[in-house]
Amino acid sequence: MTTELPKTFDPADIEARWYRHWEENGLFRPERPDAEPYTIVNPPPNVTGSLHIGHALDNTLQDVMIRYERLRGKDALWVVGTDHAGIATQMVVERQLEAKQDKRTNYSREDFVDKVWEWKEESGGTITRQLRRLGCSMDWPREQFTMDEHFSSAVLKTFVDLYNDGLIYRDKRLVNWDPKLKTAISDLEVETTDVKGHFWHFKYPLEEGVTLDDGRDHIVVATTRPETMLADMAVAVHPDDERYTSVIGKHVVLPITGRRVPIVADEHADPELGSGAVKITPGHDFNDFDVGKRAGFAPADMLNMLDAEANVCQTADALVPEEFLGLHRFKRDGVDGARELVVQRLKEQGYLIPHIAKTKKGEEQELDAEPRTIATPFGDRGGVVIEPWLTDQWYVDAEKLAVKPIEAVKSGAIEIVPKSWEKTFFNWMENIQPWCVSRQLWWGHRIPAWYGPAIGEGQVVGIDLPHAPKRLNASLEKDECFVALDSADAKQRASAFLEKGGLELEIREFVGRHEVIEAIFRNQLDLTKHYPIWRDEDVLDTWFSSALWPFATLGWPDKTDLVEKHYPNNLLISGFDILFFWDARMMMMGQYNTGQNPWPKLYLHGLVRAADGQKMSKSKGNVVDPLGLIDQYGADALRFFMAAMESQGRDIKMDDKRIEGYRNFATKLWNATRFCQANGIGASTSIAAPKASHAVNRWIIGEVVETKQALDAALADLRFDAAANTIYHFVWDRFCDWYIELVKGNFDAETKAVAGWALDQILVMLHPFMPFITEELWSKQGDRADYPLITAQWPDPQADVDAEAKAEIDWLIALTSATRTAKNELGIAPGAKLQAYCASPSPLAKSVVEANAGAIERLARLTPVTFGEAPSGAAMQIAAGEDEFVIPLEGVIDIEAEKARLEKALAASAKEAKSLEGRLSNANFVERAKPEAVEKARADHAHHVAEVARLEAALARLG
Repeated sequence: MTTELPKTFDPADIEARWYRHWEENGLFRPERPDAEPYTIVNPPPNVTGSLHIGHALDNTLQDVMIRYERLRGKDALWVVGTDHAGIATQMVVERQLEAKQDKRTNYSREDFVDKVWEWKEESGGTITRQLRRLGCSMDWPREQFTMDEHFSSAVLKTFVDLYNDGLIYRDKRLVNWDPKLKTAISDLEVETTDVKGHFWHFKYPLEEGVTLDDGRDHIVVATTRPETMLADMAVAVHPDDERYTSVIGKHVVLPITGRRVPIVADEHADPELGSGAVKITPGHDFNDFDVGKRAGFAPADMLNMLDAEANVCQTADALVPEEFLGLHRFKRDGVDGARELVVQRLKEQGYLIPHIAKTKKGEEQELDAEPRTIATPFGDRGGVVIEPWLTDQWYVDAEKLAVKPIEAVKSGAIEIVPKSWEKTFFNWMENIQPWCVSRQLWWGHRIPAWYGPAIGEGQVVGIDLPHAPKRLNASLEKDECFVALDSADAKQRASAFLEKGGLELEIREFVGRHEVIEAIFRNQLDLTKHYPIWRDEDVLDTWFSSALWPFATLGWPDKTDLVEKHYPNNLLISGFDILFFWDARMMMMGQYNTGQNPWPKLYLHGLVRAADGQKMSKSKGNVVDPLGLIDQYGADALRFFMAAMESQGRDIKMDDKRIEGYRNFATKLWNATRFCQANGIGASTSIAAPKASHAVNRWIIGEVVETKQALDAALADLRFDAAANTIYHFVWDRFCDWYIELVKGNFDAETKAVAGWALDQILVMLHPFMPFITEELWSKQGDRADYPLITAQWPDPQADVDAEAKAEIDWLIALTSATRTAKNELGIAPGAKLQAYCASPSPLAKSVVEANAGAIERLARLTPVTFGEAPSGAAMQIAAGEDEFVIPLEGVIDIEAEKARLEKALAASAKEAKSLEGRLSNANFVERAKPEAVEKARADHAHHVAEVARLEAALARLG
């Protein structure tokens, strides 16, 4: 029994109600123990996050697939969870402390971590609540968190296993260092911004007795970072640069520090750029680091001139003058920094080469440096310039782990969709660098490594007693490392180490190395009796733990039922921007830990951009809030927009009008259902199509069959746009605009059964895209509370397309459409009844007209339709299939006046189209005009070109 629908479709009224019903009744994961599994894991959003438009796209696409496969009867599992987001979460809690005039360092590490857990329990569920508003049908009872106990165990096991297999190690390398947060950060957390800066030129004196071939006693170098010259270790020139061939292997003596550094040959130096000579600071530049290694400098010997806060510290050779020590790298709060002082001293000593510039009047002026716009890296959270910093960190041997993922993609075992991303994938993976996985934070997975002093000659060595022990780090050259799952395991490994060295010492565990030194100072630790160990204070990069997401969320390393059934997953959907940071690393860790690829297919979607095509950013003020769009148009409309606009390999431009249009689409379906109810059409009683004799009913059954087939094919190929447009056109065009119109006034038992069945198929096929309105309509069409739409059966019409019925109804639609178009072009009232003549009708035309005279009169407003020659006089011509019709216009319109109107409009559109074509073919306009102006010109041109075609067709109809 149907339940009458309200006249107005109100999304807000139904969304919360239905989501609550689905979740409370466990319908997102119905009990299907024997069903074929289908598994997707969501890219875990930061626990600190809020739903943004990218999340809306990503999760809509996943929900479309999970609802589709659930309807197809599979054991559909959508794993949901959040990432602990080390830096972001620690910053949130630290800001809360700052607001209370408090700070992290007032607490022990354990107490601070407790505060983070408190924040997580109170405020960490914002984004999961927002995902519910989008309609995401996730397995909430098994919601995961990357710091959950079982997940943490998987992380520690992976680290220890990698270490034991020689795939994770400590090394001294350059990292992206954030001086504000005082931690290494990943490339993904670095944002490059163009800023106004300068290019300085300096003279570096050659050592005594050495000159260039042209007689000069110095080499000119240029830099955008003059402060780093305090740690220069070489000058590089190209090996084929004849200007410097004679001095390769010789030295320069650096100003300020007096350091004697070699001139090395390296292809990094570009002979065409500047002087062709490059200053090399391997401890503070990524390119220089590589040059330094090629020149023979060991990373441990590379000079570091900055501390963790980017203040100048003494280098290992103690050659930095005291006046520089403690200065910040840049000018700050009006106080000159190391950069300004270096330039000042070089200028005073005559080593600065001024830049000659011209004023607006053409006069020459001398500047200290050439103004330049410089691409500068900033930390996306700290907001300060990133410093390449030489430090000891933990690294994963990504090159070895990348081998199997590369093979998987090449062999087709993993398909990347769209395929165009494969080239990018191979380029990165085949040139992959070691992966830095340590972070200098308190919140996160603590690195499971303990250190102890080295031993030699039966003595404990490696503990120095510096004046400032708190600034001391564990030294790889002196300390032993014990990687273990827990403290007890670490102590066992330390005992074995001591036993091997012939020492019998009591093992004592300390929080950190500085506590060991303090204990020695206070005579609380006797190194002849005690062996101290202390845990690494760093935590793991969050990408390390999230790389385990496809299997650790299912209970790995235990062999749980979920692991056995749902790993490997079936599909991963993610933004292309995390292809390397997350997707590729899941491939690596999946193969390493399980011997299997995490999924056979990876779908990479584009970005959601602002309406003008620009990337969204808070600084531009063009960020779109998806929750605001849901409030305005409903979740179904936003979801349908995302799916319909998701075309493989292309970004999506925001378009509120399109979202509004999909809200109208939902309203159209709502009203069509109300019409069905008003005519006694309710829920169907079978999966199979009802028996039908009327052509129109056989036709709509065939349309369902074809729509279902096209929808299946599109979703199999992950063509979300094609899938959405398939169901959209079936609902709007075929069912609402034609089928309902064709059966009006003829609601016999057969038609009611077929119409109810067809509407049910619509609700099922549309459900993955628009779950809320479809569930509401499904429930109101009949009493089937125990058979909710979310767990209904995907259409199985058990019928074929009836070719005869299809030909008949398609011909009728073509005739009606052509007549309506012609009337519109010629300004004839839609309701005007016209006569039509067909001189040589096809057998199809005769049979359709004979069987559907009433429908033709009602829909096409043609009466009568005569098979024979039309009378002479002005007329318009239309076509239906192979049949040509002539419709007399005498007495219907003023032919000459209509011709004049059409010709005038045609001339105007043709003139405007030509003008716009000229503007768009002008490179200056296309390249220099604002993007929105160019876009409008293109749209206007397309409009007028279409108008020209339409008006020419209209004139042709008039003969």
